[in-house]
Parts: sequence; C-alpha cells; structure tokens
Amino acid sequence: MAAALLDTTVLIDALRGRPAGQRIRGLRTAGEDVPYVCAVNVEELARGVRAGEEAALDRLLDGLRFAAITRDDAERAGRWRRDFAQRGITLSQADCLIASAAVGAGARLITGNPKHFPMPELVVEHWPAGAAPGPHG
Repeated sequence: MAAALLDTTVLIDALRGRPAGQRIRGLRTAGEDVPYVCAVNVEELARGVRAGEEAALDRLLDGLRFAAITRDDAERAGRWRRDFAQRGITLSQADCLIASAAVGAGARLITGNPKHFPMPELVVEHWPAGAAPGPHG
C-alpha cells in the first residue's frame, strides 16, 4: 500500500463538502492508499474550523492515520527553509513541516497548492481546490 499525506487545503475541501471528500473516501476504499495527516494539518484545521463543523472535523480526522513529526523531519524542514532562503525563496514553516512529515512517512503529498512544495525529495500530487475526481479517484 502507498501512503498519501493530505495537505490542509485538501482537508478543508473535504470538510466543506467539496469533491475532495469523495476522493479521500476513494483512497481508503480502493485499499491502495493509506491517507495520513500530521500535527500541523490538525492545528491548521482546529484554528480555522467554523461553528457547527467540529463534529464533521472529528469524523474526518478519525478516518485518517497520523504521521508523527520526528526530530529528523523537523531538521529536514529547517534545512529546506534555510537552503531555499539562500536562493531567495521563502517557504513557510508549516508547509515545510507538512512536507517533511510526508517524506518521513514515505508518503506522497496531496495538495491544492503544489507551488508551496518545491522540495526535490517530495512527491506531490495536485488536487485542485473544488475539483471533481479524475477517472481514478
């Protein structure tokens, strides 16, 4: 089975009833992919959850595996931020930690913002915000 870490953009789409929810269910039911989240995703969702969405958020998160952010992941994220900054590219701490958690878990990252994740070690799959599933999802 392949691992797929879901970026917050995809999780928000799922929470708000957009097609990403169907695509995530497809990952789980096909049995080919294991969907993950990390602490940064959970924090971002908790910070932005709307009144009345709390139960739906709990159900969404309960159906996903959790990728811990290890010391190695944190150091990798810091190196990325430093190395890209030396080239004049500013990356966010949150995006670097999410990306590093994906690499550490051996997962590809599924996101609506692939430009936020230029790390060469990272496999990125683009799910445009609000987009309907493709032929395989």
